Amino acid sequence: MRKLELITHQLMDTLCQKAEETPRLRMNHNFHPTLDDKVQRFLNAMEPGTVIDIHHHKVDEMLILLQGSVKVLLYNDDKEIIDEAILSAKTENYGVQMPANVWHTVECLEPHTVLFEVKEGPFIKHEDSGILK
Repeated sequence: MRKLELITHQLMDTLCQKAEETPRLRMNHNFHPTLDDKVQRFLNAMEPGTVIDIHHHKVDEMLILLQGSVKVLLYNDDKEIIDEAILSAKTENYGVQMPANVWHTVECLEPHTVLFEVKEGPFIKHEDSGILK
C-alpha cells in the first residue's frame, strides 16, 4: 500500500543539515523512485556558496521556492545574462518555469534554502555539451 510522503519542516531541516556537511553545500531528496522515472521531482537543499554551473536541459524545468532565497540567471550562448529573478518570500517571487535548452544557473542567497524541482525524465547527467564554459 502506498503512503503519502509529506514535505515537512523536519524533512527540510534534515536535508539542509546534510547539505551543510557536503563539499557542494547542497543535497537532494528525490520523490521519484528511480533516475529512469518519466518525471524527476525532488527537493534541492542548498547553502550560501552554492552556485550551480551554467547548464541547460533538453526539457523544461520548474523551480518552486519552499524556503530561503536564490538568484536564477538565464544566459545566451555568449555567456551574456538575458534574464534574471530572485526567488524569495520577501519579493513574492516563488518560482520560475525555464524553457528547454536555455542556459541557466542558480545561486543560493540565504542559509537553509530549499527548492522543489520538476522536470521530465529520465535523468541525464550533464555532458560537456550541457555546461557553458
